[in-house]
Amino acid sequence: MSKRKLAFLLIFGTLAALLTFPALLKAIPPRYAARLPEPLRQISAPRDTVPILPTVERPLNANELLQFAEEPGATAVAIARPPTLTPPALTGGDPGPTAMPSPTPIPTNTPIPIPSAVRLDGIQHRFQEWNNCGPATLAMTLSYFDLNLTQSQTASILKPNPEDRNVSPVEMVAYVTSETPFSAITRANGNLDTVRRLLANNVPVILEIGIDPPGEFRWLGWYGHYLLVVAYDDALQQFWVYDSWFGTSEVPLENATSEGRILTYEEVEIYWPHFNRNYIAVYRPEQIGAVAGIIGAEMDDAIMWQNALRTVQAETAVSPDNAFFWFNLGTIYNALGQFEDAATAYDQARAIGLPWRMLWYQFGPYEAYYQVGRYEDVILLADTTLKDRPYFEESFYYKGLALAALGDTKSARDNLEKSAKFNPNYKPAAIALAGINN
Repeated sequence: MSKRKLAFLLIFGTLAALLTFPALLKAIPPRYAARLPEPLRQISAPRDTVPILPTVERPLNANELLQFAEEPGATAVAIARPPTLTPPALTGGDPGPTAMPSPTPIPTNTPIPIPSAVRLDGIQHRFQEWNNCGPATLAMTLSYFDLNLTQSQTASILKPNPEDRNVSPVEMVAYVTSETPFSAITRANGNLDTVRRLLANNVPVILEIGIDPPGEFRWLGWYGHYLLVVAYDDALQQFWVYDSWFGTSEVPLENATSEGRILTYEEVEIYWPHFNRNYIAVYRPEQIGAVAGIIGAEMDDAIMWQNALRTVQAETAVSPDNAFFWFNLGTIYNALGQFEDAATAYDQARAIGLPWRMLWYQFGPYEAYYQVGRYEDVILLADTTLKDRPYFEESFYYKGLALAALGDTKSARDNLEKSAKFNPNYKPAAIALAGINN
């Protein structure tokens, strides 16, 4: 081989390596790419993903949704996760929404005063493994009851596939009630007083919240996250939380304490609405009376969603350019079975701009658009969310439903199979597959 030809091959090989290096990095599963040095992490991250979800024109009638109807127009149903019903497109008929059973509310008297400061002791912190926020947070919560599970044990049921990006509050509650001797409940429309009262009654509380990662992780952008509340102090106007990602202290790890990371009441009011003020309370079965007394009438889904509607309508009227508030309105209208209104609210949220990770955690737009026949919108949002990250059984599921409704049975089956394979515990996909196969 001549020197000229050898030099050409070396130059060509070097250029090819440089050109393919970013692609090779992007092909590394994120749980491994996260361990790379920061410059390589940034290359490996699929940064070509749009910073917000695809937008739409602002609906002209959006402000009509802020006028509260005194008389409820529909029966409330909770869909904190996709419905487990076989979709109408696969059965030939719409069975209608089904309400989740709610515990019987217990009447309460005037709230009993609680201490101005409380701390729960005995909780064992867990740093999460890659993308393991939910399982790690639930494991540390259960340690309060001397049930010392590892996050691998909780994850084996909560998310069988380690690439799964989301564990919903409903799935967390199901784990507690089916796999442990303890009880749990998830509610929306929480408030500071409810969290404080639960802690004062020795009931740990998990908040589902939005975060802008601090420090070296800021470039990652907005994420959804779980935080375990371990203490509060009214004089300081703050909670302390155990954070599976960032630890138990505000100081560097080598000087860390177990006191908890500070989450001020003001920060809660900013970031908790990113998830409709969702929370999970975990308790001993004999504490049900105390828990029901604290949550009060909102143990009932219909009352909870109507109260949430009033709250979110009021705050949206004050801050009409807050996309999270409009998104919450969509979630609430979904729960009330008012899917046209839900679709309008989600359109307004998208027009303002939602973080591109939004549908990693909350799937209301899929449900609303599917119910009103906007199947192309379902497919667009699913494809956007699945781009470079085929790790969401819910996106595969709803895309499958939309394709089935459009008559593309083959592609629908393919997506539903992907959903069921990715998370074998995800029942909606199995039900829909049974419908389409029949």
